[in-house]
Amino acid sequence: MDQPTVGILHPGSMGAAIAACAANNAAAVLWCETGRSTASAERATQFGLTPVATLSELLDRSDIVISLCPPAAAENLARDVARRRFGGVYVEANAISPTRAQRIAALLEPDATVVDGGVVGSPPVGGKTPTLYLSGPADATEHIEALFAGTTVRTAVLGTEIGKASALKLSYASFQKTSRVLVALAVGMAREHGVDQELIKVASRRTDSYLSEPQYVAKAAARAWRWGRELEEAADTLAAAGLPPEMLRAAASTLARWNDVKDDGELTLTDALDRLAQP
Repeated sequence: MDQPTVGILHPGSMGAAIAACAANNAAAVLWCETGRSTASAERATQFGLTPVATLSELLDRSDIVISLCPPAAAENLARDVARRRFGGVYVEANAISPTRAQRIAALLEPDATVVDGGVVGSPPVGGKTPTLYLSGPADATEHIEALFAGTTVRTAVLGTEIGKASALKLSYASFQKTSRVLVALAVGMAREHGVDQELIKVASRRTDSYLSEPQYVAKAAARAWRWGRELEEAADTLAAAGLPPEMLRAAASTLARWNDVKDDGELTLTDALDRLAQP
């Protein structure tokens, strides 16, 4: 598949940056502007993506479609694509459970070839080099590896089974995101009793403790609207394996207290902790 045309659904902060990397080896990278926000349009313009008016046009013109959206929207988006009988390679790259990834594959096949994907790391800007883990049919994963060859998005194939990439993504996200929630609770408790600075000093003696970097709590709060849904997906995955999901569900419930500060880059640690204390 030389110089494929790629469609991105949709250009959020991760999706737009991933799409820009794909553009290095693609004939064009398309995005559907209908119903998208001004912020999405600005990101798409910033990264040089080509707008199209409708989802149908995007699918008709694309050889590869990459789905990178909030986890809660992934399945409905796949249904919209399936209704239009997309016949190319569909990369389901959202932070969803392996079971949901398999359901989405069943929706899209046999018209489309589905690759399960999971992005671990920050968006590929400013020197960041995330890894896109892949699982699915070998010929399709080879096309995705070629699409990102020589870019700052690394790829790693985990096998042919749909769900493996999603499982790895959620396994990592379970620790990474829940640990930030625990930091917020610990610092919030210490602050209530006037010992927050002492807590940070104690934690700073350990070089591997997130607790020594509480400033990250504000960043977690701004991303809570997305992280909470990831942890719900991870909790579902734990439950499906017979493992207790309660801790991750509790972390997701805690994150929900920050849902009204979506993507607020000006949020401070004090603001985040104050909001956390308000049901």
